[in-house]
Amino acid sequence: MDGARTRGQPAAVAAISRMIARPPHAVLLVGPDGVGKTTLALDLAAGLLCTAEPATVRPCRSCRACRLVEHGSHPDLHRLGPVGPGRQVVIGGPDARYRGVRNLIADLALMSVEGGWRVAIIQSADRMNEDAQSALLKTLEEPPPGVTIVLCADREWRLMPTVRSRCQRVRLGLVGPRDIEAIVADHGLADPPTAARLARLAGGRPGLALAYARAPESVLVRAELARTLLDLTDARPSRRLAAARAAVPRAIELVALLAPPESTAPATANARGGRRKAASRAAIEEIPTTESADPAESPDDDAVLGGRAVPAAERRRAVELLLTLWASVARDVVLAGSGGERSVADPVLLEESAATAAAIPPGSAVAFLERVATAAELLESNVSPELVLDSVVLGWPHRERVA
Repeated sequence: MDGARTRGQPAAVAAISRMIARPPHAVLLVGPDGVGKTTLALDLAAGLLCTAEPATVRPCRSCRACRLVEHGSHPDLHRLGPVGPGRQVVIGGPDARYRGVRNLIADLALMSVEGGWRVAIIQSADRMNEDAQSALLKTLEEPPPGVTIVLCADREWRLMPTVRSRCQRVRLGLVGPRDIEAIVADHGLADPPTAARLARLAGGRPGLALAYARAPESVLVRAELARTLLDLTDARPSRRLAAARAAVPRAIELVALLAPPESTAPATANARGGRRKAASRAAIEEIPTTESADPAESPDDDAVLGGRAVPAAERRRAVELLLTLWASVARDVVLAGSGGERSVADPVLLEESAATAAAIPPGSAVAFLERVATAAELLESNVSPELVLDSVVLGWPHRERVA
């Protein structure tokens, strides 16, 4: 599969190559956000729609079908992604506000425009609500002839067992820095030194590195948010809480900067892209959970930040980003304090990270990492993002006092 765009995922690419030779009716690509699931799905689509001979060279990336896939305009490639304030893949229908699963099923019931295979890609398939998943079941089990449906999911457990069981599963892992550098270079978005830094900041996720490269100001915002935490080692609880709340609007800006351009595009049948995160567990689990399945759907959950009402879903994504970023900061502190300076994610903040490591009690940064992991789980359970953030920032280590 020499025409594959996917890098750093040899096992997954090999699996997809076998599927091009023997097309499955449904595939589930699972792995962390930004590791290349959509790119791999498009590699599979290009291979199935490619017209080059012999079939072993597919995708060739030079035939008409491959070029159409490359530009997102192949009439037999259908894509679906999250829509609306709750960022869900909805059930949809002829009269629904948003395009959804029913619309996709209707498209797949039609004849192939090019007379060959047809491919459907559902991005963030783990964002399908139960109605949408139930509507998709029959098509997954018995799709129309010549159809392959590809589901891309960050969190496989969100999909119903009946959905997962109908798909061939391919797992993707984190990508090495060298491969990420090559991906950024392939896109022509940064010079080699910048690509190397972005590869480290991305933490194994090439999609994130590309997002940073497309919006250079996002790297500055990331550094600002990282310093927010590093500066709080000697702060009182009241100042910590205020600083955490003040970081949310900046995190919302960073989420917007990192969002792919197509995340704001209409969800049409063949649109390119979809729409587009020492303390114990008991200390955090006292936070009450909410009853709503999707807090973004409740207008009463809006909060005023920076003079505007911000939906809960937007705040939740911002806090998820902060948790991920601050976990990276804590890991860098641990590395800087244990002789692992060469492995830190952000060398620009190495001096601050080393100073923090020298000032806080031994093991406290590791305990903070455990707290962040627990907080991320609670955020997934629809705990109030503000309460999660408060708990995390209060658990950041305090500077040791010299007698």
